[in-house]
Amino acid sequence: MKCLTQIFHKMSQIQFINISPEQLQNAIIEGVKTQLEDLKKFYQPKEPEKYLTRAEVSKMLSVDISTVHNLTKRNVLEKYQIGGRCLYLRSQVEKSIVKINN
Repeated sequence: MKCLTQIFHKMSQIQFINISPEQLQNAIIEGVKTQLEDLKKFYQPKEPEKYLTRAEVSKMLSVDISTVHNLTKRNVLEKYQIGGRCLYLRSQVEKSIVKINN
């Protein structure tokens, strides 16, 4: 059993020939840098949600505040409330706008 353990131990070791420790270190660093650059290309940081007041929604849509109220009552717009103040998620307001095919 001792012999088998020694063979396994030798198999798990890697020997580098004709490469200095500095060259190995530089090769590893360059490899990691390349991987990080590739990751950065596809990574998009998540932006925080932006809430709008009724007045901001009415200005954004170029409509009266009563229209914003009516769209909310008809469940076209979804409102959130904090301390008696109505707020709307900007992303949801933008998604509520639909294209009309003629």
